[in-house]
Amino acid sequence: MYTDLDSLAVTVVLAMEGRTVATAESITGGDIGATITSIPGSSKIYRGGITSYATDLKESLLGVSAEVLKGGAVQAEVALQMARGVATRLNADFGLAVTGVAGPAAQDGVSAGTVFVACVERNSDGEYIEQVVEDLHFTPEVTDPVLVRAEIREETVAAALELLMSFL
Repeated sequence: MYTDLDSLAVTVVLAMEGRTVATAESITGGDIGATITSIPGSSKIYRGGITSYATDLKESLLGVSAEVLKGGAVQAEVALQMARGVATRLNADFGLAVTGVAGPAAQDGVSAGTVFVACVERNSDGEYIEQVVEDLHFTPEVTDPVLVRAEIREETVAAALELLMSFL
């Protein structure tokens, strides 16, 4: 588990240097936005977030293709389209998105701990100039189902913030 999300979030907020980010969250249920906004000064860089826990909301709120969603909500292309959708809809320089399975059981044939994290960067014309999707597999060391979910979600928040940092 990442031991100091607050320090990571402070680093992100300071490194943004006037640029903005918006988040699209599924597996984390809004935890990335909550982590960022717990830092003083975050209002200068955080545009907002869309928590699309239900699959249909990924399409209606973020513009994820229905055709792509036929393959399930937990895949790299879904994360990428979520990141693009939130950056466009919330007019942010960066779109940061996560989708995955927190467990403890598999979902739609995807094992718990499988997570896709995506980040896109747009230029001043709104064109995408960089995009990255990471395919992650977390294996919690705990066995309690509640703790398994919590650990996977916390690791996902850390991975998302670290991916954003790699763009800065």
